[in-house]
Amino acid sequence: MIYITGDTHGRFERVDAFCGRFETSREDILIILGDAGINFSGEQQDRIKKEFLQGLPITLFCIHGNHEQRPGTIDTYRQKLWRGGTVYYEEMYPDLLFAKDGEVFDFDGKQTIVMGGAYSVDKMVRLIYGFGWWPDEQPSEAIKAYVEQKLDALGWKIDVVLSHTTPLKYEPVEMFLTGIDESRVDKSTEKWLDGIEERLDYDKWYCGHYHTEKKVDRLEIMFENFDMFCDGMYDKLDDEI
Repeated sequence: MIYITGDTHGRFERVDAFCGRFETSREDILIILGDAGINFSGEQQDRIKKEFLQGLPITLFCIHGNHEQRPGTIDTYRQKLWRGGTVYYEEMYPDLLFAKDGEVFDFDGKQTIVMGGAYSVDKMVRLIYGFGWWPDEQPSEAIKAYVEQKLDALGWKIDVVLSHTTPLKYEPVEMFLTGIDESRVDKSTEKWLDGIEERLDYDKWYCGHYHTEKKVDRLEIMFENFDMFCDGMYDKLDDEI
């Protein structure tokens, strides 16, 4: 089975409970829509998290968020081909996978493209207190070009999109934080995703980032809820978990 959920930020109690409730196995996949929080807290704390997750009966497939270091910049990560696309993994934790932005994966016949990253509105707080922040949190121009090349090759038709943040038109403005001047927030990624969404022929778009649960048209923002990937069983899973 393939499942999907929103940001976890290094707190995996609900993932543990989910695995127990649904009696998952290593062959099952849980997609985390960014900000898993696995490469965020420093080597020692991250190792504790990774050891815990590697012990769970499930394979994690993580999108890059804005509260974690890009695995491609970490020496311990390797690349491999997985379900038709490139993922990053560590040899000690082979079932904790990070998707490479722009790659297209085959999830039970659903062609699925990944577009991670976002701007951190808490950047200054993290810098002041010495928490992790990385200047490459948003997709670079090279990553954007790579995504668009992939979509060109597909004729701008895809089954599913997985992103961390939303296209600008779908921003849940009701979730904006008080005290944050939105005019100073860098929304270049959301604007770029807007252009992608306008051109793209797709069936479903999943994203996280905003810590809310909301459906608008074909787009779904997820947080602590779980869903079966493209299966229409959201209500059943939500009720059971």
